[in-house]
Amino acid sequence: MKTTYQLFLAFSVGCGLVAATTSCSDVLDEQPRTIYEPGFFKTEKGIEGGLTSLYAHLRNIYGNGYYLNACETGTDEFTYGQSADGNFKDMDYSGAGSLTSASSRSDVLWNNVFTYINTASGIIENATEAGISESKISEARFFRAFDYFQLVRMFGGVPLDFGSGELTFNATPSRSSVRNTVPEVYTRAIFPDLRLAVQNLPDEPRTTGAVTKTVARKYLAEAYLTYAWWLQNPKNIPTYPDCARQDPDGHDAAWYFQQAYDLCVEALQNPGPYGLCETYYDVTRYTNDRNPEILLWADHTTESAQFSGMTESNSSWGYAGGNAPDNFAGWMANWNYPTLQMQSDKQTWINPVQREAIQPLGRPWIRMAPCIDAIENFTDKQKDSRYDASFTTVYHANWEIGANPDITYVMGHGDQPIYQGEVVLRFLDEEPATPVSYSTKSREHGAVGAGTLDGYREYVINPEAISRLRFPGPYKLGMYPLETTNASGQRQLGSPNGPIARPFNIAKFSEFYLLGAEAAVKGASTKAGFSARELLNVLRARAGKWTHKVNGDKQYCEEYSADFSADLTAATPQTITIDYILDERMRELFGEGFRWFDLTRTQTWAEKAGTYRICGSKATDNTPETVTRQILDGHYLRPIPQTTIDAFDMTDEERVAYQNPAYRQ
Repeated sequence: MKTTYQLFLAFSVGCGLVAATTSCSDVLDEQPRTIYEPGFFKTEKGIEGGLTSLYAHLRNIYGNGYYLNACETGTDEFTYGQSADGNFKDMDYSGAGSLTSASSRSDVLWNNVFTYINTASGIIENATEAGISESKISEARFFRAFDYFQLVRMFGGVPLDFGSGELTFNATPSRSSVRNTVPEVYTRAIFPDLRLAVQNLPDEPRTTGAVTKTVARKYLAEAYLTYAWWLQNPKNIPTYPDCARQDPDGHDAAWYFQQAYDLCVEALQNPGPYGLCETYYDVTRYTNDRNPEILLWADHTTESAQFSGMTESNSSWGYAGGNAPDNFAGWMANWNYPTLQMQSDKQTWINPVQREAIQPLGRPWIRMAPCIDAIENFTDKQKDSRYDASFTTVYHANWEIGANPDITYVMGHGDQPIYQGEVVLRFLDEEPATPVSYSTKSREHGAVGAGTLDGYREYVINPEAISRLRFPGPYKLGMYPLETTNASGQRQLGSPNGPIARPFNIAKFSEFYLLGAEAAVKGASTKAGFSARELLNVLRARAGKWTHKVNGDKQYCEEYSADFSADLTAATPQTITIDYILDERMRELFGEGFRWFDLTRTQTWAEKAGTYRICGSKATDNTPETVTRQILDGHYLRPIPQTTIDAFDMTDEERVAYQNPAYRQ
């Protein structure tokens, strides 16, 4: 499902920023329009509308399941799932499909941001005349740099001139374009804007969710770090447009690594209103959305369709059609758990787990599946809470709220009864000493290929049997409960097919620890108390603290108090490597859209994701196979959408030259 846009639109203003509360006074005023005339930016109202649109445009990208696919599928975290179409198979680089400039879902980014970069330029050029403060102007600077940073990481050099001059507001759609080089994009657009944003943005957000100095520091640090890797180029990965790996400002990679480190430490010492949540569970549970750890998010709320970006055509929470600005990313890696079958006390076969509108369940799409090796990278699942708080691994019976209210129990292993609310299926944390017994008979393995193991009444699946058909679900991306009750007050299924009415998190305060550690490993001089190991151990200590357990025996969630911080920090290697940091980044940020950028930045994509293990797409596929990907150096850049290039007023030769070399037709 794709939408085609011309490369440059004049500019548009969309829906607004949602605050933590829902009263009108707590949200940015929104007046949806399609296109404003240039003179509108001469007014305070126009500037405010433009700023609102910059926040709103995040919803077109973040929470979009196809963009998540572009950032995750084909990495060491995800491959394609059993129901994947070409959108997902193409991104896998494993031969199941073929990524081209016509099929790449990185078009979600390209097709959205140029309009808003131009809007930001219009604000920056006109805001002073309209009497707008520099702190608000710096919000526009932040978003212009933010969008360019996403573009340069994904596509290489991109245009800075939309037809009226470099970084100049353009009021007329253009059908011509020249790509700037990577150093030009960083040193002329990203760094200057972010430096001014750090200087002029307030410490406290002007409204809930607005950007601040700390948010700008995070992206400036990450941009410095990414550019330092690009300058260093340890694996000789080609760039495009072709240019020397030299910094126009005369700095070397070491200088930028140091700048990245210093910014991270500065942010940790001057956090403003931000900080780590007490436990990792507090970061992922829906009742704690918009918490102090989240620096930037694409907002959604059940309280207002308008402020979730919905229009009359998609204003229902009952059905997610797979279109922006809905948040539907979590559905992509959700397997079809309602197909599990078990025999009931009535001698009938039923589906004991109904599709329900709660965070651990929700709508299955089965487009993406986690690789076995990624699940096994969570090396101490009993002590490290990040696994439990990231995945749904235990499924409880809820048939009473479906079509089988008269069923008393279903029969588990050895015909042991399992009652409403009890566990019917469990993904085991570790490989058991005794192998799981799998059957080739359809209903004996629950129709999903589950097995049995002595000591468990419920069906079980061991980590080595994770397949494209069934795998741990995406709890951290799960939905805000949309439950209903009947006239008797009994819980109902709600709207499990609806879009996810939660903000999609884009940036976290925890990233300062990870980015700072990476810069330190790359040679930055460190400060006392802020070595790479000490930075990582802050997150690992937090990961060892449990107050809840998502995947316990109690339905949905249960209180559980434990502190394994000392064990986890003691297990941290004395010498930190980039490989270890990448493992920690996976444990901390799994499935949130970071991984492709992490692997391409560190030039480890082919090394880390060149092979992966997973079982097949059939219910009887319980033996993992090793799949080889063909990740070439040219793939470290994504293709520019072919529809964009075809629309240019260029010669055929110029169109070919505009495209990144690995994807030329």
